[in-house]
Amino acid sequence: MIWSLNGTLIDLGSDYRRHMSGGNLIINSLDRDQDTGIYQCTAFNTWGIILSCRATLQFAYLDNFKTQTARSAVNVREGQGVVLLCGPPMHSGELTFAWIFNEYPYFVQQDSRRFISQETGSLYIAKVEPSDVGNYTCVVNNSITKGKVLSSPTPLVLRNDGAMGEYEPKIEVNFPDTVPAAKGSTVKLECFALGNPVPEISWRRTSGVPFPSKVKMKNSNAVLEIPHFQQEDTGMYECVAENSRGKNAARGRIAFQAKPHWLQTMIDGALSIEENLFWECKANGKPKPSYSWLRNGDNLMAEGRVQIENGALSIAALNLSDAGMYQCVAENKHGIIYSSAELMVLASPPSFSKNPLKPLLKARSGSEVVLECKPQASPRAISLWKKSNEIVQKNERITLLANGTLKIVNATRRDAGSYTCIAKNQFGTASATGRLLITEPTRITQRPANMEIIVGESIVLPCQIASDPALDVSFSWEFNGQLIDFHGDADHFDRVGGSISGDLMIRNIQLNHGGKYVCVIDTDVESLSASAILVVKGPPGPPDTVAVEEITDSTAQLSWSPGRDNGSPITGYIVQARTPFTVGWQAVDTVPEVINGNTLTATVVGLNAWVEYEFRVVARNSVGMGEPSPASAKTRTEDTSECFSSSLSKIHMQTHTLTDTYTH
Repeated sequence: MIWSLNGTLIDLGSDYRRHMSGGNLIINSLDRDQDTGIYQCTAFNTWGIILSCRATLQFAYLDNFKTQTARSAVNVREGQGVVLLCGPPMHSGELTFAWIFNEYPYFVQQDSRRFISQETGSLYIAKVEPSDVGNYTCVVNNSITKGKVLSSPTPLVLRNDGAMGEYEPKIEVNFPDTVPAAKGSTVKLECFALGNPVPEISWRRTSGVPFPSKVKMKNSNAVLEIPHFQQEDTGMYECVAENSRGKNAARGRIAFQAKPHWLQTMIDGALSIEENLFWECKANGKPKPSYSWLRNGDNLMAEGRVQIENGALSIAALNLSDAGMYQCVAENKHGIIYSSAELMVLASPPSFSKNPLKPLLKARSGSEVVLECKPQASPRAISLWKKSNEIVQKNERITLLANGTLKIVNATRRDAGSYTCIAKNQFGTASATGRLLITEPTRITQRPANMEIIVGESIVLPCQIASDPALDVSFSWEFNGQLIDFHGDADHFDRVGGSISGDLMIRNIQLNHGGKYVCVIDTDVESLSASAILVVKGPPGPPDTVAVEEITDSTAQLSWSPGRDNGSPITGYIVQARTPFTVGWQAVDTVPEVINGNTLTATVVGLNAWVEYEFRVVARNSVGMGEPSPASAKTRTEDTSECFSSSLSKIHMQTHTLTDTYTH
């Protein structure tokens, strides 16, 4: 790495104050005369050169006023406005201004009548009063060095020819027609007027849009401050000075400004000799950025093969001298940005070391064959094909593509043989050879068939083929779209048969084994499949939600919901009951006596009075009896004495009714 100052190389060998550490430039004992300027780092290696962003080093200072003799007196009439000029000395860095009245530490206090501009340093008095007579000294402070200098006093003398009459405002402090403002900065606009009576200052946006809450008015409205300036703060601003004699106004536009930032940059490229390069970079900014291009740190000019248009660079017919480091530079008055990329220009003879032809390519008779020829070469090689030392000619079945690929459609046994791709450019020639083998199509000789099977049984799903002996064949099975894991589920699944058979054995079949089975046959040249649906039947699942709807001393009305039929329709139901006095569950009599598969209610009869019962239901189908349902809630039958008392009560009421009828 090397560093330059104002475009001149810094000789670190003979400069005891400057040295480099890890690429950084370190300067000791800074000197304003020797070290002020623009610095830039140049980095280089065998691949090229790039420049860093520029860095500006400035020194803050504040010289003394040139003369310390007393300034000329300023004579004014009472009621007249006056401006006392500060005229700051040579300086660098932000300044602030104040004025001393007569002697330190009596400073001029700003109000609606007096204003000190932080742009010019001058003191403005809108309307002079007798109390203003005296000596005024301008105090200049450097915000960076904290240095301070004082001007010679300026006497303000009141004339004796009488007071000045009233007059309309005259704006003495205003802002430019256009004020550039950077995004995020704090913008301050000054506006002050002389006049009698003392004018009042107000601000507005000519668009009528009110000021946001962040906008501040300071120094009796003489200063408008906009912190964190954004795009929406742009526009025309107006200052109005008004008194009883009239008003005056000043206008200026605040324009949004921003340093460039990248929208699009280029990336490293590796192109063959004689190819064309196109790079484009895009940046946004206010004002609109201008573009330039560097190659290995030097300005790139548009001439001959090189064309530059804004942020676009194109170079036609690349040669080796075009290789190097390129930089796109976008710049406006607020900043400059760089984007870097490397261009490699390749020039080499053809080589098949990384992309050789396959030694053996198998293809099915009647299929499309693609022989790829992809040598590395710069520029791209021209390819031709030979079969057994004879050049391959194009015909209705054979096509040679632009990228060197040889395509054969509807391949036959006659297309088999040894093929050689020969690649050539101006730097040399290379070749690669491979053999094409045409095989007969594979046929499935026995396919799996759709089946119905009972839980617990075992079956074999056949999958057998006839194939060309030159092919490698593999079998796999899928169940409901998922590959069967023969190791993980060896208890149920197993492969049986020889090299031309992929039969699947399923042992101890369960209900969850029902679904779609696919046999997949993969060879070197094709993939085939055959499928079958396996329906597994089993006893019904348990009924659900057994409920006692009504109960008497000897009967119970039941209802339930059906369970799963598990592949075979439910043909009937059996009701079972148990009490604290029975051993386990017992079948009970029902009405209807035989409950068919479509019936979901029944009445249990022959129950004992005043006994607590639980009920459950068992379904059956053609496979067998299923699991019982969950038990119903415990329910007690009614007491026979209650039934007897109820009957007597009914008889008594009937007798009473007959007696009354006879009496009447």
